[in-house]
Amino acid sequence: MTTTPTRTLTLHGTHLSGHVHRVELLLHMLGLPYELVAAPPDVRAGAAFLAMNPLGQIPVLQDGDLALADSNAILTYLARRYAPAGGWLSDDPVEAAEITRWLSVAAGELRFGPATARAAALWNMDGDVPRAHAIAARLLAFMEQHVATRTFLAAGRPTLADLACYGYVAHAPEGGVALDAYPAVQAWLRRVEGLPGFVPMPDSTPPERT
Repeated sequence: MTTTPTRTLTLHGTHLSGHVHRVELLLHMLGLPYELVAAPPDVRAGAAFLAMNPLGQIPVLQDGDLALADSNAILTYLARRYAPAGGWLSDDPVEAAEITRWLSVAAGELRFGPATARAAALWNMDGDVPRAHAIAARLLAFMEQHVATRTFLAAGRPTLADLACYGYVAHAPEGGVALDAYPAVQAWLRRVEGLPGFVPMPDSTPPERT
């Protein structure tokens, strides 16, 4: 059962960010009303944005007087606050540990692998692209073996782990990381895309190199 907020939530970010998209996925799947407010092009130079998140990172969620940063923290808040019995988290020690593990993967290997490669290809952001591709290859090989015998990442049902990892894996090809060699990962992506309330992250085409 989902608790309906008495106000519209405000999400600061951009549709092209995998960090923002994982929050949007949960908001849609919970049926929570929200407004996406475009973050300034340089969030580190925006005084109003830095007041909400001094680290200058998106997304930031506003829920009344609460301003909450960090996508995985926002996912945890929304699940606990608005869908405590929805199964997105768990009180079972093993499941809880598995969910936490994949949230760490999303903040670690996924961020410095596929996400870094994509950011470099799309927006020329700084990053060691060969290293990002190597991290992505190790991560995807691990995920391929993991989901070959599982329906979802952390439990027999979708959890926050799946939402946190979906976007940057699905859009890894935009950073030059092909998914052809990972059929089990692709099947997992399709299962996430089949969940009620799923919304895609817009595709982006890397600019041509001259």
